[in-house]
Amino acid sequence: MSRTARVERETSETKLVVELDLDGTGTSSISTGVGFYDHMLTSLSKHSGIDLTVRADGDLHIDAHHTVEDVAIALGQAFAQALGDKKGITRYGDATIPMDEVLAQAAVDLSGRPYFVHAEPEGMTPMIGPDYPTSLTKHVLESFAFNARISLHVRVLYAGRDAHHIVEGQFKALARALRAAVAIDPRVTDVPSTKGAL
Repeated sequence: MSRTARVERETSETKLVVELDLDGTGTSSISTGVGFYDHMLTSLSKHSGIDLTVRADGDLHIDAHHTVEDVAIALGQAFAQALGDKKGITRYGDATIPMDEVLAQAAVDLSGRPYFVHAEPEGMTPMIGPDYPTSLTKHVLESFAFNARISLHVRVLYAGRDAHHIVEGQFKALARALRAAVAIDPRVTDVPSTKGAL
């Protein structure tokens, strides 16, 4: 069974393609034009074991918002597509990740019911690098969760002093939680739900 997907998205603001393989090795090729976002998506791929290719051309002369958001939307859509009928998956995953002084936690349910809960420190440095507003992290995770149709809870348990670590810890925690949730459980032959569908 191939659990791969390709999503193309084109608007007046962005043009992009996302390809992924849930059963990969964490290989990635990312180019969004937003350096820190590329770093986060590369980390997401590496630690989830999901092969990921992203090519995005957006209106960065305005700001990073449209590009970052649209990539998150397409990533969620591709993830949902690759999951297919969800037969045999573990379904749930959680991870708590230390990132130096930061401790971040993510929990996912590949339920088919979009929900998102998020908690991170207030008053973070407004920018990481020249073009990534720290306020975008919540929006990225929420856009991904709703388009992937999953329940996602992410929280920073210890408030770090470094915004880079705070954001990266969240992406790495999400990656490890997804790695567990998409894994095939050899004991499960149908959909892991008493409803018979996810």
